[in-house]
Amino acid sequence: VGSVDPRFIEQLSVNEQAVILLRRSGETTTPFSLNLFRVGVSSALLVSVLVATGEPLLPDRPASDYFWLVVSGIVGVAVSDTFFQMCLNRVGAGINAIVDCLYSPFVVVFAFVLLVEELSPLQLAGMVVVIAGVVITSKAIPPAGATRSDLLVGIMWGALSMATLALAVVWAKPVLVGGSLLWATTFRQVATFAFMAPVALAHPRRREFWSVFRPRADWRFMLPATVLGSFVALLLWLAGMKYTEAGSAAIINQTSTVFILVLASVFLKEPFTARRWAAAGLAIAGILMVTFG
Repeated sequence: VGSVDPRFIEQLSVNEQAVILLRRSGETTTPFSLNLFRVGVSSALLVSVLVATGEPLLPDRPASDYFWLVVSGIVGVAVSDTFFQMCLNRVGAGINAIVDCLYSPFVVVFAFVLLVEELSPLQLAGMVVVIAGVVITSKAIPPAGATRSDLLVGIMWGALSMATLALAVVWAKPVLVGGSLLWATTFRQVATFAFMAPVALAHPRRREFWSVFRPRADWRFMLPATVLGSFVALLLWLAGMKYTEAGSAAIINQTSTVFILVLASVFLKEPFTARRWAAAGLAIAGILMVTFG
């Protein structure tokens, strides 16, 4: 990966475990409820670490830094993670991992437009190859209990999730580069929860949404998924964006695609087909072209 610090490669195993656990959590919890739980619990964990290290939650920073962290959190966590869970619930962890490969092209495009990072012909060709992999995925056999329509709708939600996630992290990158990683991550997550909480309270299904904070059987999946995916992996993922170019850092998230396909087959009993491998191969080849182009 070149300029990416080797510490952040650890994010791969964290992400894989979190995705499998989130898939199991989604069997009993709605996407918004699960996202509310993840953001709430991870916010508490991050604030605890911030207090323990003596860093302030509201340091003397330009108002624009706070603005972009709030916008990045709402779009990249409240919106994107809900779309992600909607996709995961419909298509399963294996197909979702292939759709997630759209993240790198989206990051490169938004970094080109907003951060003036370079965009080469090889990167453009790589984006086409990634999209070809996703198109092949759309022809795959839907997961058990799902229809072809569920598969296509799930892929649409996944594409929207990656687009909003990429846009959010590119918005946040200048703030990450110029400030404390722990502070930026914590404030972004707390601001997101401050946005989601009133929405959940005002919704007619508020009892259902807030019920996830009462101890229940599926916490055995939800709690470790939250700690791994919305606390540990979140810090490592934003650290990757802080210490290298946005386009290069994107590959950290994508090389776990094959591992998620294997784990989804072993633990979730999802079909392990040649079409999925072909789609994953195209998607990863496209990611390499995008990243090193």
